[in-house]
Amino acid sequence: MQIKSNKIDGANATIEATILREVIDANLEKIAKELAKTASVQGFRKGKVPIAIVKKQYGERLVQDAESEALRDVLSKGLEELNIENDSLIGEPNISKFDKSDDKIEVVVKVAMRPVIELGDYASMVKDFEKPVVSDEDVEKRIQELAEGQAPLKDIARNRKMKDGDTAVIDFEGSVDGKVFEGGTAENFELLLGSGQFIPGFEEQLIGVKRDDAVIIKVTFPENYGGKELAGKDAEFKVKVNGIKVKDEVVIDDELAKKMLPGQEDATLEELTKQVKIQMQNEKLAKLYNDDLKPALLETFVAGINFDLPEFVVDQEIDMALNKKAQSMSEEEITELRESADKLNELRDTFREDAQRSVKATFIIDALAAAENIKVEEQEVMQTIYYEAMQMGQDPQKAYEQYKESGYLPAVQMSMVEDKVLSQLLNSKIKEA
Repeated sequence: MQIKSNKIDGANATIEATILREVIDANLEKIAKELAKTASVQGFRKGKVPIAIVKKQYGERLVQDAESEALRDVLSKGLEELNIENDSLIGEPNISKFDKSDDKIEVVVKVAMRPVIELGDYASMVKDFEKPVVSDEDVEKRIQELAEGQAPLKDIARNRKMKDGDTAVIDFEGSVDGKVFEGGTAENFELLLGSGQFIPGFEEQLIGVKRDDAVIIKVTFPENYGGKELAGKDAEFKVKVNGIKVKDEVVIDDELAKKMLPGQEDATLEELTKQVKIQMQNEKLAKLYNDDLKPALLETFVAGINFDLPEFVVDQEIDMALNKKAQSMSEEEITELRESADKLNELRDTFREDAQRSVKATFIIDALAAAENIKVEEQEVMQTIYYEAMQMGQDPQKAYEQYKESGYLPAVQMSMVEDKVLSQLLNSKIKEA
């Protein structure tokens, strides 16, 4: 068996080999002898089946097994020549050539390795930045908003025209083409004007209406409305205003603080102000991290840390981008790509740069996580999915199972690792303003 190994770069290698026919025949003979010991063939006792009968019974399967054994031998010897350990390989070896003739098989096997990444002084690539500042005026405004949210509604004494911010107490009956539709009626419904709770245009038409007035409101359901039978349809609502409510005034004092800090019986307005300020600072910091600092830091690492990328991983990333693109393509466009390898390759190349960047970023985050001793266990992934599902009113267990069945858990886990790594590095560079 002739083997020629070539290490292309730090992440890719090829193993070329010529497997002679006698190697395949020898493997086949050995496999047939082993199978003869356990094979069940009618007319023969177990363990007494002649080799010739076994070859006839399992012919093509034996040939495939013999060739597979030869390929495993090629891979093993090739990796030994390249001084590559099995545990450093990524993915399955790819057989890019398998030319079979009467006397030999010529093969080329491509292998990908986990790249060696020299992070260097990566901490110096993270720049200092000032912690976002929250003004006392902003804190006071937030507390005022929170207080108004806690304020009870009260009926207005004077029957005036309604305006934005009022709560209209209404009876309504909605119809499309003269027919009342399901879910389109209610009595004494409390609707905050300006909240955008109802169909666009509905709340605006109540502005200027008084208590005890009856009006006809005409609106059009949005094209993307959830109920298909109503989407895009013109509707008419008979509306009767039973009452008008406004928020009662709330005194901002220690008593309000006790209501807004449950479990803290000795809560004060000063403590409430302190906690609201911390919360607002955290909100601003999270926005700064997610919108600016994290993306910029990752780009800095991608631009500043260089290493070889496994070709097959990049190709996988391109495949995913291509499949996503295909979902928005017409049948004619897809047919054209199937019939033209050149056009398909041209399209694939348009995704290559982004794919290389994505793969590079993933390997860098993985290396940084190891350097920073950051891990995300499966239990933590589960808790995150459960929390997000509950926030959206979904069944958390069902949501988790859907992620698992779709194979998305590793992607979620990697995203969480990335978030933790970048956050930890940025946290070390915060300067108080």
